[in-house]
Parts: sequence; structure tokens; C-alpha cells
Amino acid sequence: MSFNPIAITFCGYLLLMVAIGFIAWHYTRDFNDYVLGGRRLGGLVTALSVGASDMSGWLLMGLPGAVFLSGISESWLAIGLCIGSFTNWQIVAARLRVYTERCKNALTLPDYLSHRFDDDKRVLSIICAIVILIFFTIYSASGMVAGARLFESTFNMDYSTALWIGAAATILYVFIGGFLAVSWTDTVQAAMMCVALVVTPIVVMNELGGFSETIGKVSAIDVSMLDMFKGQTAVGIASLLAWGLGYFGQPHLLVRFMATKSIKVIPTACRTSIIWMVFCLAGAVSVGFFGCAYFAEHITQGTSVIANPELVFIVLTQVLFNPWIAGILMSAILAAVMSTLSCQLLVCSSTLTEDFYRAFIRPQASTRELIWFGRLMVLMVSLVAIFIAMDPQSKVLGLVSYAWAGFGASFGPVIIMSLWWKKMTKNGALAGMVTGAVTVIVWNTFGWFGLYEIIPGFIFALAAIVIFSLIGQKPSQAMKDIFDEVQESVRRGRDLTI
Repeated sequence: MSFNPIAITFCGYLLLMVAIGFIAWHYTRDFNDYVLGGRRLGGLVTALSVGASDMSGWLLMGLPGAVFLSGISESWLAIGLCIGSFTNWQIVAARLRVYTERCKNALTLPDYLSHRFDDDKRVLSIICAIVILIFFTIYSASGMVAGARLFESTFNMDYSTALWIGAAATILYVFIGGFLAVSWTDTVQAAMMCVALVVTPIVVMNELGGFSETIGKVSAIDVSMLDMFKGQTAVGIASLLAWGLGYFGQPHLLVRFMATKSIKVIPTACRTSIIWMVFCLAGAVSVGFFGCAYFAEHITQGTSVIANPELVFIVLTQVLFNPWIAGILMSAILAAVMSTLSCQLLVCSSTLTEDFYRAFIRPQASTRELIWFGRLMVLMVSLVAIFIAMDPQSKVLGLVSYAWAGFGASFGPVIIMSLWWKKMTKNGALAGMVTGAVTVIVWNTFGWFGLYEIIPGFIFALAAIVIFSLIGQKPSQAMKDIFDEVQESVRRGRDLTI
């Protein structure tokens, strides 16, 4: 790797992230701090860390690549995400923040579900943890593929070398600083992603002669690129919009709600997060859309993009900007990859530590032991994800799609119903998780009707929750009383005093 301006910019960015990790280490005093930041996140950090954790490398690679190929008809996915994210903030955020603290200060989703349903045998916790580990390892692999693609195309590395370098950068600051490092770096990374996705399409559009001229050039290539319904069927549009259902079950996003310092900051955090999201998604769609016109005029510059459309943002920044500016803008891809990958690794680590190691192996483990075991699990999960990502033909959006559906169907209905339905039981939660996960795996394997697997998974999981909750043992009075406490606390907009 030669020390050109882009390389220097990348190295500076990576050093900054690691430095933040060391600062967070200073504030990490116990295991609660390491996995949940001591529930001290303010509104701005919560909002931007939710956004950055959500929008992985697919935002700057997968989505622009899809629009480059098919036109704005792919923006149905962005619309679905905006609707789903907003709804998640409205119906989940505050209730989950209060409920997890009321349930014996639960630090993870498996821990929350065990306490929410008085599961002394921790069957729910085990099943939940297994689902998290399966789908998050796949999700983490998608981030590593995106990082490898970035280093590969920027520095002309071979894929395997690029994969190890990209993964190592993220692993280091998660290993050192835990949740605080992840949240603070997410805030910086979210700002970088937004700037890159606003600036790049504006410059491309200016290069092509303005907005009207650019639209005309896209139309001249293929007028159907401007058609929201190009190549779409009712099933296809429903599948793209259904990505929004995934928000209700993403552990790496839900944990941000759990870590918020107070439910009073959630309304402002919601507005900030959604505004950020709209700008980023609109920018990502514009990059792919305008990039189509640009490379039609500059064919020799777009050879690599034609071969792999997911490189459209990378190549545009390389050819249109000064190398120093290009380095900063391309660091936004690294930011997107690192922000999501870091919190995924941390959720897997905290699940293995809290829900397996402390729950079944070392209940009396010291804080120091738990933190170091968590760090060891970061390394272990990373190695498995790297192994999955070793295939250079892996597509970022495909890996994300599968993991997103798995979490959305397995946990989404369970989380929503546990926060809103007093009659839900442990058996209902267990049936919902298993049904959602199995449906996604089976539906993805056979691809029935071309329907995105999250839709049948979500519907079948909801049905399983209701059926098994109604036919089994009723919730205890204590569970009902806690449910009522939480509802009243959220209605009044006040945190519970435990």
C-alpha cells in the first residue's frame, strides 16, 4: 500500500477511531459500562449511533449499486426503511428503555426476555442467544465484505489481505473500549456518512450540467430508469417496503434504546435520527442514479463499475475529487462498515458473556473477568465472520438481506408484543422466535413467489405468539403489575425509579 493522500487519510481516520476506543476504555469501569455504556447515552449520540449502526456498508455500496442497475424503482426499499425506522422509534424505543431497566436491569435482549416472562430455566435466553449468534455472524460477514471491497479497490490489494486489514481496524477499538467506544465512534461516523452522501451526488450532478441535464441524460440511456414501477410487481414492491419490518427486531439497534439515559430524550433523538436517515438514503439513491449517467459519458472510467455496480460510489469519488477529499469521502464507507460491524460484534460478545458464560458457567465471575471474556468473544466471532466472508464473490446486499430478515422475523413480533400485550406468555415468546427464524431460513431456501422472507416470517411469528399465549398458562399477577407500571411510566413520559 503506497502512502498516497488517500492512504494517509485512511490511516488518520483509523487512528482517530482507535484513539476514541482508548478514551472510552478510561470510562469503562464495569461490565454494564462495557456492554451498555451504563445507560448514559444522550439524545444526539443515541440518534446518530442508531443511524450509523443501522446503515452498514450496503448504504454506500449495495443500495447505490442496485439503483445503478435498475433505476429509482429500487428506492421503494429506502421508503420502507424510513417508515419502519420511524415506527420503531414511536412504539418500541421508550417502552423498551423502561422495561429493560425494570426487568432487573437487563443488559441484553435475551436477558430482558428471560426476566420479562419469569423464565427461571432461561430457555428463552438460550434460544434468543442462538438466533443472535447465527444471524449476526452472517451480518458481520457482510460488513467485512464491504470493508474488503473498499481496501481492495482503493489500494489494489488482493481480496484476502484487504479483508484482514478492514476487519482488524474495527476489532481493535471494540476490543478496547466496548459500548462507549462503539457509540462515540458511531456519532463521528454518522456525520461522515451524511456529508459524503450529500456532497457526492451534488458534484456528479454539477459535472453533468445540472439537475435537468442529468435527468435528461439518464432518460436518454433508458427512460424506464425514471419509472418507480420499472420491473416491479406488487410482490416486489411489498418485499422492498417490508425491509421496514426488520427494524423491530435488530438487536444492535434495540440496544441503543436500552442505553439511552432517559426516555425524555427519545422524542428529540427520533427526529434527529429520521432527518439524518432521509438525507443519507436520498443521497445513496442519487449516487447510483446520477452515476449511471456519468459513466455512460465516461465509459473508460466506469469499467470496474460495470463489472461490479457496488463500486459506483468508490469510483465516483476517485475520479471526481482531489485525492485528499476523496480519501475523506471514501472513509465514509469505512465509517459505515465499522459502525455497524462494531456494534454487531459487541452484541454477540455481550450475549455470549452475559447469557452463556455468566448465566451457566461462572455466575460469580468478577467484573474484570467478564470484560476480558467479552473481549475474547469479540475475537472469536470476528474470526468466524471472516471465514464466511472469504468468498470474494459475496454480495453485500445479499448477506444483509438474509440477516435483516432473520432478526426482523425472529425478534420483531416478540419485542412488539412483549411491550404492548399484557397476555403474552413465555410459551408465546418462544413459539414466535422459533417460528420466525425457521420460516426465514426455509423461505429463503426455496424462494417461494419471489416474496421477501421477512413477510411470511413476521406474520407466522405473530400468529404463533398469539396462539401459544392463549392456549398455555396465563401470565402471573406480578408480570401483569410490572407491565402496568411500564405503561404508566411511558404514558407520563417519566423514567421508572427502581
